[in-house]
Amino acid sequence: MAAGLEPASSGRVRLLGRELAGLSESALAQTRRGRVGIIFQDFHLLPNLTALGNVAAAVDLAGEKSGKAARHRAEEALRRVGLGARMDHYPTQLSGGERQRVAVARAAAIQPAILFADEPTGNLDSERSLEIMELLTELNRSLGITVLMVTHEADMAAYANTIIHFKDGLVERIDSGMRKVGAH
Repeated sequence: MAAGLEPASSGRVRLLGRELAGLSESALAQTRRGRVGIIFQDFHLLPNLTALGNVAAAVDLAGEKSGKAARHRAEEALRRVGLGARMDHYPTQLSGGERQRVAVARAAAIQPAILFADEPTGNLDSERSLEIMELLTELNRSLGITVLMVTHEADMAAYANTIIHFKDGLVERIDSGMRKVGAH
């Protein structure tokens, strides 16, 4: 709901200062375009595009860049996540950790104001999970991107500045200043 992908059944949802209830699909798309990045739990990479093609397509769809400029931004994003040598590989040629890094690069390449991450480490081993969390932390610090992450893993949540605990759909408690020791 917060990303504007599902309508709220009750209450109010504001995204980047804008009330989402009642917005048309085109107004909602305009609100999100280039300002909201999403990392899905299951990667959602286009199988017929290379890593570079997947990231460049997102930049192009965001309307920020086209053609050469989108490709250049995509190359930069893939280098940032450590995939400079794997740009021309298709999703089936990449490991799970590499596919998730492509998903991170795709979301970050548009340089959104906010990045929603749904269980970004859910399908990864512990080493790859730490890599992804370090990437998200770096995006927050270096580019100022706000990262809103959903996770069931306490060790991954420990990377956050603020942790909101939910139980049965209700806020149970809010913990602040919980940045994981050793995280950047």
